[in-house]
Parts: sequence; structure tokens; C-alpha cells
Amino acid sequence: MSLPIYLIGARGCGKTTIGFALSQALGYAFSDTDHHLQQMTQQTVADIVAAEGWDGFRQRETESLMAVTAPSTVIATGGGMVLAETNRQFMREHGRVIYLNADPRVLAARIEASPQENQRPTLTGRPITEEMAEVLSQRDALYLQTAHHVINAMQEPESVVNAVLETLSIARAS
Repeated sequence: MSLPIYLIGARGCGKTTIGFALSQALGYAFSDTDHHLQQMTQQTVADIVAAEGWDGFRQRETESLMAVTAPSTVIATGGGMVLAETNRQFMREHGRVIYLNADPRVLAARIEASPQENQRPTLTGRPITEEMAEVLSQRDALYLQTAHHVINAMQEPESVVNAVLETLSIARAS
């Protein structure tokens, strides 16, 4: 069995899309912490935040991370997973962490192009492009601190998956 692979990055960087494709390529299981959290609570992220606030959501997010961590699993994490030091340390110690990095304008365009019902509530109340720039400026250092590898996520999904596979094979060889 191999270590889990955690995908981190801002909302819209492709963690779920890339994670599922990567799991298929590796023959690994796939898990998404937000999906797991919603399954366990039978609530949307927006509902949890409305009822418990962001602090309550973040605590549940940590519990979800611990619950889905398993060998030979690709795990797509929520964009704010890196905000808690315990989560950053846990992921670094228990698996390989891949930061899917993308420009805020690209992230905003992806989110606007594929709006999801009951998607996460806005963090700032500002237009999505401004919000993504602000959130990424606040979190980029945490993503970089947590990641074992950084991948350019502004490519087609297949190219991103291939870049991750190549990076992981190089890491295993060294």
C-alpha cells in the first residue's frame, strides 16, 4: 500500500476533477473531504456554515480529513483545509501533498463558468475575481508550506494529471 496523496489549492483549481482522474490512473481510491462531510452531516457546506459558522465548519473539515485518510487514496481537500496547522502537519506527515496552483483570474472564471447549487458561501462578500485574489494572497504561503510538490493547474486536466504522475514518479525514484 502506498501513502495517500492530498490535493490542496484554492476553490476552482480542479482538486476533485484531477483527484478522480489521478485515482483512476494510479488504481487508488478517491475521496473528497467536502463530499464526505456533506454525506456525514446530510447538509451542504452553506448549511453547515449558516448553522455553525466558519469555525464549526473548519472543525468538521478536520474531522473529515482524518476520516478519509487511508493508504492508496487520492484525497481532494477543501480550499481552506490548510488554515489549521494541525491539518497542514497531518497531511505532510501522512502522505504526499500536491498543491494545484492557478492564477486567481483562472480560478474565478472556472467557478463562474460552472456554478454549483449550494456551493460554498462567499468568504468576503465581494465579486468572485476579487475574492479569489484576496483568498489566494492569504493562503498561498500556507499551500506552499504544506506542499511536497507544486503543479501548474492552469492546463487541461489530462496534462495536470500527467504532471502529477511524473512528479510522483520522480519523487519515488529519488
